[in-house]
Amino acid sequence: MTKHLDSDNMVYAPLWWHKEGLSQTATGYGAKLTTAWKIPFAGRLYRVYCTVFSNAGSHWILAKGEKIFIR
Repeated sequence: MTKHLDSDNMVYAPLWWHKEGLSQTATGYGAKLTTAWKIPFAGRLYRVYCTVFSNAGSHWILAKGEKIFIR
């Protein structure tokens, strides 16, 4: 069964390139793009990643090697 988190408690925590308006890749697409958001899970904050190809993106975190998706 796939675990999901709700996006209610997300925290804005941009990295330097987010503040500069830059993207991680030239196209804006990728399998593991770092977002400017973190989310609490299991007592700590995890960086939210995004997989984007075409017009759709999936947001997720990596906790102890397990990918947990965010609704």
